[in-house]
Amino acid sequence: MKTSPHAQEAPATVPLCVDLDGTLLRSDLLLESLLAMLGKAPWLSLLVPVWLMRGRAQLKREIAHRVALDNANLPYDQRVLELLRTTDSRPRVLCTASDRLLADSVASELGLFEEVMASDGDRNLAGSHKAEALVARFGSRGFDYAGNELRDMKVWKHARQAYVVNANSDLAAKAATVCEAVHELEAERPSALAWIRALRLHQWLKNLLVFVPLVVAHLLLVPSAVVHAGVAFLLFGICASSVYLVNDLLDLTADRRHPRKRNRPFASGHLPILGGMIAAPLLTLLSLGGAWALSPEFALTLLIYYVLTTAYSLRLKQIAMLDVVVLAALYTIRIIAGAAAIGVAPSFWLLAFSMFFFLSLAILKRYTELNSQRERGISQAHGRGYLTTDYELLASLGGASGYLSVLVLALYINSTASEELYRHPQFLWMLCPMLLYWISRIWIIAHRGAMHDDPVIFAATDRTSRVIFVLGAIVAVLATIH
Repeated sequence: MKTSPHAQEAPATVPLCVDLDGTLLRSDLLLESLLAMLGKAPWLSLLVPVWLMRGRAQLKREIAHRVALDNANLPYDQRVLELLRTTDSRPRVLCTASDRLLADSVASELGLFEEVMASDGDRNLAGSHKAEALVARFGSRGFDYAGNELRDMKVWKHARQAYVVNANSDLAAKAATVCEAVHELEAERPSALAWIRALRLHQWLKNLLVFVPLVVAHLLLVPSAVVHAGVAFLLFGICASSVYLVNDLLDLTADRRHPRKRNRPFASGHLPILGGMIAAPLLTLLSLGGAWALSPEFALTLLIYYVLTTAYSLRLKQIAMLDVVVLAALYTIRIIAGAAAIGVAPSFWLLAFSMFFFLSLAILKRYTELNSQRERGISQAHGRGYLTTDYELLASLGGASGYLSVLVLALYINSTASEELYRHPQFLWMLCPMLLYWISRIWIIAHRGAMHDDPVIFAATDRTSRVIFVLGAIVAVLATIH
């Protein structure tokens, strides 16, 4: 912490007043509570403008009445917590523009404050209103104040000492012009890596499925088809990233209770929630606009994908078994989108294989999560419709679905459809034992607790899986060549 040379040790009678949003908390309780409310009842979004017309204080109170945040797992700034713990010899006041219902629950959780001052439904305790309340309570220059934004200048004008938290040096310099002593807790700027993680660019591997129709239709040597498929891949990735942002924003509470997901950029507070709320719709509009320019059919398919995956994020993922069926459908829609982009019709065989195969992987993902939670002694999967005791049933259903995909492949090889595309379709029979081995192997790995929670990413990074993929490609080539 940087401290100005004029800083003095605080007398025991001078309270330390600490802001909540952006200072004590690496987040914003209004946005946190708004997202929590919309995650449970999306239709309430229609009432938000009505509440806002009555004032920000009323908006905050209406939302606070409808949510209960997980205060124990909120992304607190550990430096501010340490400051509070080491200044217990003087009064500590939580002074925030957040609603009092939420502020009281945070203060109760932390046990570090002797007093709470907050918005009450009538007055929004921010800027000049906060300054007036603090001066009325402690007198001018009768308190120290920790804040993080420009409107806190109105408070620092009346404070004895200023603590500038998670802000740029310019704000600290401005605070020094109105306050004799300034302490600065420097901001951790959002990094490009944090945004890459939030956009989940590695998950774009799943969108390689849009190239499947290009391959199975034997159009790899047609330049226009390749270009259209490439553009479709890019647009699908942008759309998927926008959905990942929405999903992470709506899943903040569940992610913070997860041993790995708690480190996601929004859940951990490394990226601002407001930034995600702005980026998500912009990316959606960009992807859908580009999709329409490519092909109306592709745009319609991408829109269906967006609506279905948004519905999944809001509600469908909470319904046992429907969640995995929807996940399998989302994978299959990628194939349909790829076909629409290059102007071909996806075959019945390809779609049937895709649904069974990806249903197995979707169930595998849920099985891995449940097995991990079961080992930690958790009985109910938070935000899901499963009990951890369901993991054994999921294993049998997932394995069966995987084997059914192999059966579909075998029936296709024995059909007249394969003879129309392949010169030597008998070579394709070698794909069946390869696929049987791969499906059996990943389920054994999951059963042993060694599976990444996303089997598609696991397959992309697993050496054995890559070897099987290369062998499968060689078999397909042998079946095609003269």
